[in-house]
Amino acid sequence: MRFLADECTGPAVARWLTDQHPDVLSVYEDARGIGDDEVIQIAFAEHRVLVTNDKDFGEKIYRERKAHWGVILLRLTDERSSVKIEVLQKLLLMYSDQIPNQFVVATETKVRFARRYPEA
Repeated sequence: MRFLADECTGPAVARWLTDQHPDVLSVYEDARGIGDDEVIQIAFAEHRVLVTNDKDFGEKIYRERKAHWGVILLRLTDERSSVKIEVLQKLLLMYSDQIPNQFVVATETKVRFARRYPEA
């Protein structure tokens, strides 16, 4: 699986992902300052699962119907890098085969797979 770590996710999370998976693009390291539309466009064009804690991507996917290869939205009460990494580690261990092409919302205690697009 290929990943794109959003800038707000932070460099520590991007480094951890890179240690686990060889093909990770870090917006923080490689394209700092680009907008959300460009982030999701790059992730889609390069077949990458977007890892973010920016809930605006939910709007991009569901209201604007932006195409994607998968999104992991971290909705955490504690946004320290160590917590993000712990949640991602559990998520990838338990659900890695279900993540591609899905919109996944992960908290410290729950994982929810949202429908691809809501019914009209």
